[in-house]
Amino acid sequence: MTDLGPGHYPTAPLAKDAWTLGVVQSRIHPAADSAEMDDNLAHMLHLIDNAYHYGAGPDLLFFHEFPISGWDLWTREEALERCITLDGPEVAAIAAKAKQYGAHIAFGAYVKDPDWPGHVLSLTNLMGPDGEMIASHWKARNVRGLFPNFELFTTTIYDVLDEYVAKYGADAVLPVAKTALGNISLSSTQLEPELMRALAIKGAEVILRTASGSFTEVDVASTALHNRVYVAVANNALLLRKGPYFEDTGAGGSAIYGPDGKVVVRAESKHETLIQARIPIADFRARHLPPDIHWDLYREVFAGYVSRFPPNLFAQAQPASLVETAGYIAEHDRWS
Repeated sequence: MTDLGPGHYPTAPLAKDAWTLGVVQSRIHPAADSAEMDDNLAHMLHLIDNAYHYGAGPDLLFFHEFPISGWDLWTREEALERCITLDGPEVAAIAAKAKQYGAHIAFGAYVKDPDWPGHVLSLTNLMGPDGEMIASHWKARNVRGLFPNFELFTTTIYDVLDEYVAKYGADAVLPVAKTALGNISLSSTQLEPELMRALAIKGAEVILRTASGSFTEVDVASTALHNRVYVAVANNALLLRKGPYFEDTGAGGSAIYGPDGKVVVRAESKHETLIQARIPIADFRARHLPPDIHWDLYREVFAGYVSRFPPNLFAQAQPASLVETAGYIAEHDRWS
């Protein structure tokens, strides 16, 4: 590991000067039971096979949020029934595919962890070509006030911030995985440019952003432009007709953006597809610096800012439903 001091950032040696990133835009289906979860997993494994069927395939294959469980208006108890574990059979099956093809595979998932009983976690995971887990990054925070009459009850870092830091350390709040493909951060957080900038300041060179049910294109593009990094977003394709949503709900738009904020490649339909782009990581790293921000201009503004909702709310309580969560969050609105 190298650390060159201010204006630079720690890295690990690169395995190759350039590599191929593949983004899978695939279906998402809310699993009604374990059999449908098994079907979702089987479909995901099938798409992994497809990605490597003709030619070498990508060095890193990137899926969206929740390809195994899907999402729906579940209660906490129902969501926990659809959570996987990082030592469970689903991850083992994906790890076996990573090892089979000698590739990295990234994907989002609802996860339960015995260290966090009762919590529904939203994690984005990166498997290495040896089948080992390289990184498992928590969602940093949920957008509040986005949905009508309900709020998400997935536990993010912000929701248990103090306990999270006590368990994993302050550095894990804004994680950057120093891999043989470059410095990679994985995030399902949307509409918080300060978060993405902080990751870039810490040395993120490639930010993989999972989505499902839509995302804001300018949010992703500006992450690349303002921080001069590569950014990919993996969103879902058309949903299954048998599900409770219209087929095109939030579908499409998966893309890879270059450090200039321009699209390198984008999915041109809402159907299932694989898009790919080369990441010239060695040349990029040779000339890349973290964002040059003029902190002295606005340090005092940020120091005096009070966020609308305090951290650690889910350390105090774990609401049972989306509607109950909305009421609980509203009770702690510091701006009302």
